[in-house]
Amino acid sequence: MELELYKEVALTRDIPADSLKQGDIAVLVDLVPYPSGGEMGAVLEIFNAVGESIAVVIVPVSAIAPLRADQVPAVRPLKAA
Repeated sequence: MELELYKEVALTRDIPADSLKQGDIAVLVDLVPYPSGGEMGAVLEIFNAVGESIAVVIVPVSAIAPLRADQVPAVRPLKAA
């Protein structure tokens, strides 16, 4: 999997602690090593539908994937009403 910094990526699984869902789109800001030799981390910036930054989170690299041409973006409320 080829990941490029400052490109959009999709989450491949839910991240409940950050209210993020599989399929959400984020921008890959940095890659960071795990302190005790575990999986690399991905620093992601999350934006709302109108382009405002709403969060910066760190997830395992295995939780993201590059966007593909056969995918369509969608919107959802960040929190349940």
